[in-house]
Amino acid sequence: MKKQEIKDGFGLYTTRRTLPMALLRAREVVMERFRPLLGDYGLTEQQWRVLRVLNEVDEMDATKLARQASVLLPSLTRIIKLLVSRGLIETRKDPEDSRRALARLTSEGRNLIFGVAPDSVKIYRQIEALYGADRLSHLLDELELLINALETEA
Repeated sequence: MKKQEIKDGFGLYTTRRTLPMALLRAREVVMERFRPLLGDYGLTEQQWRVLRVLNEVDEMDATKLARQASVLLPSLTRIIKLLVSRGLIETRKDPEDSRRALARLTSEGRNLIFGVAPDSVKIYRQIEALYGADRLSHLLDELELLINALETEA
């Protein structure tokens, strides 16, 4: 394991060896592979995340959807409006709490996911081939542990 280097008098590590920067760089090199595919379908990364989360549930309230898709709530409001206008999702008021909005995929939204999925899986398999499927699985496990530790502490 590489030791982090301190390059200033304040105790800060070199930028390249900090967790936030490493996570951002990793995200960018991964997303560079997926962005062209999403662009072919007229989707942004955030829109795709919202669709993916909704594909895993029947419906979800906006607050939980924002958290699950890692999207800020004000951004989600705009994304939902756009996805509704494209016929990919639909919304309704929660019958138990009219202040809450519930969102779910339409059949068009599911069809879009089924259209994107095969190429998305190919890209994911390429990443697994380059990095190793076991190593990638271990990395995802470790990131979950990190997330859980930091969320629990907060």
